[in-house]
Amino acid sequence: SEDRRQQLAELMLKSQAFDQFMGKRYGAVKRYSGEGAEAMLCFMDQLLASCATEGIEQVVIGMPHRARLNVMTELLQYSPQAMFYKLAGNSLLPDGAHGEEDVLMHLYADVDVQASNGAGSVNVTLLPNPSHLEAVDPVACGVARSKEQQASAGHYSQESDVTKSGDKVLCFLAHGDAACVAQGIVTETLGFSQLPHFSTGGNVHLVVNNQIGFTTTSDRGRSSAYASDIGKMIGAPVLHVNGDDPEAVVKACEIAVAYRQAWRKDVFVDMLCFRRWGHNEMDEPMFTQPVMYDNINYRTSVPDAYIQKLKETQASVDFARLDSVGADHFSWLDRQQSSAPDYKVDDKICCYPWSSAGLVQPQVSSITSWDTGCPVDFLQFIAAKSVELPEDLNIHPRLQRAHVDARTAQVSDSAAAKVDWATAESMAMGSLLLQGMPVRICGQDVGRGTFSHRHAMLVDQKSDQLYIPLNNMTPDQPAFLEVANSPLSEEAVMGFEYGISIANTRALSIWEAQFGDFNNTAQCIIDQFISSGQTKWVRQSGLVLLLPHGYEGMGPEHSSARPERFLQMCSDDCDVIPTPQDGRTLEMQQIHDINWIVANCSTPASLFHILRRQLLLDFRKPLIILTPKSLLRLPEARSSLDEMCEGTH
Repeated sequence: SEDRRQQLAELMLKSQAFDQFMGKRYGAVKRYSGEGAEAMLCFMDQLLASCATEGIEQVVIGMPHRARLNVMTELLQYSPQAMFYKLAGNSLLPDGAHGEEDVLMHLYADVDVQASNGAGSVNVTLLPNPSHLEAVDPVACGVARSKEQQASAGHYSQESDVTKSGDKVLCFLAHGDAACVAQGIVTETLGFSQLPHFSTGGNVHLVVNNQIGFTTTSDRGRSSAYASDIGKMIGAPVLHVNGDDPEAVVKACEIAVAYRQAWRKDVFVDMLCFRRWGHNEMDEPMFTQPVMYDNINYRTSVPDAYIQKLKETQASVDFARLDSVGADHFSWLDRQQSSAPDYKVDDKICCYPWSSAGLVQPQVSSITSWDTGCPVDFLQFIAAKSVELPEDLNIHPRLQRAHVDARTAQVSDSAAAKVDWATAESMAMGSLLLQGMPVRICGQDVGRGTFSHRHAMLVDQKSDQLYIPLNNMTPDQPAFLEVANSPLSEEAVMGFEYGISIANTRALSIWEAQFGDFNNTAQCIIDQFISSGQTKWVRQSGLVLLLPHGYEGMGPEHSSARPERFLQMCSDDCDVIPTPQDGRTLEMQQIHDINWIVANCSTPASLFHILRRQLLLDFRKPLIILTPKSLLRLPEARSSLDEMCEGTH
């Protein structure tokens, strides 16, 4: 319609004015402009409009730095005043906040956006991202899955109808053409996109195809014909569209969302466009691509070319208005910059999303100690229920003897009864479930456990049907255990679990390595998100990493979780001993100050308490646990129930 053409033209002209303003006022700042890819904003505007029409309430966005500031200011209502305040060298964190911030192009947003078609509002979460391209992809998927769980929709709805997955939440991933095919985490994320426990009901992918990556042209950057060919591994349809044609880009978005809604599977849109400047505005692209950039330098901008097309076709739009949009927006940005010194930092940045969950930003004055113990009869009830099976379940005879009968014998009427590691873990999980806090444990062998010790999930020997005893403790059980046996991926799966942990602070998310040695395959997630996410982005995570560790003759790749690396990345200053105040313990003071907790539990009771403490704290910290191997069954390495009873911690 003519009204829609007017909207698209104004949106792109504002984006262009923003880039021109930034170029004139902040010429020495890397901003990764959207010039040459302005139609990307048209795509995202249509995405939100289509979501509103379809009744999708939340959109989770994972995207890199290209055009990120344009998207935030022109679509997601981010305050340019705040942006200019930060560019002046000021902090956007309130006084006393536990963090040190990140660079401009990694900023994030969480906002309710009114759809441009008048169909209603959509809550949009633009996730913070590191400079490590595509690393945010599985994190966004995890956030979307967690939001679906909190909305009791899709896989978590009462109907358990998988065709409803994605009804309430949509995950949108923007990619650069070079990174999309080159970064293995994209392949890993696509690999679990249609799997149980990982599906989000279909992700919408937009490849912003600049036809170049840094200084590497596409003929040197990939072996496939198209950057979007990576989607073929899961049979995802691909729509190729010209980024110089905003109306075609909008139509491609409409088709993509319609496909996703019909089939609840991933879909790709490959938007061919160009990059006006180098990798950033400081680069000189003529050094390495003289022919390409000789052509680009003489190209009319995408917004201006679209206006010219509208004039040539005599479209019924307000050209007088279009002629003034750019100048008006430039003047508005000028006023925003002038008022930047008066910007008041938003205290809410340190509350979201914790206040709704009863959590707080860590404050020294609130640190005490936490009673993580439980009544003995409560623990005995959970332990018994963890091995209580339906009469018609055909359990493996060895498991009946070594797991069910053995655990039943462990838990007697006496508080002095000794329990092993797996029983203590089950009691920790079961107690949280009965207190209304969901638990998810994920990894390549978590249902059984690498060392055949956990058996949180039992398999009928005749039907292959799965049964999770901890999900059948009481008829009105308030929360449930999700046992997610994952594909053979560490980086993307750990990123997915991190996303779940930051989106739902009232649930326990656990990732377990098959052997602790394999955590280094996910080093990017560990370094850029888990260890530093709160410092950079003021986002708390209570993710637990279980890393089997021990030099027990299994070779160089099955012995060490590399605890020295995690300890080296601790923010704790080894030369400074915190001074406890107001009767607080040294340990509690350290928990407040540190970026994560690294533990090597010596008894099952310690494992029980530390897992429960993750959700009983009024803030969240990542927890790295070096878990045992041979000690799992050692009779001397057991704990009595009175070490886990009320009053203990």
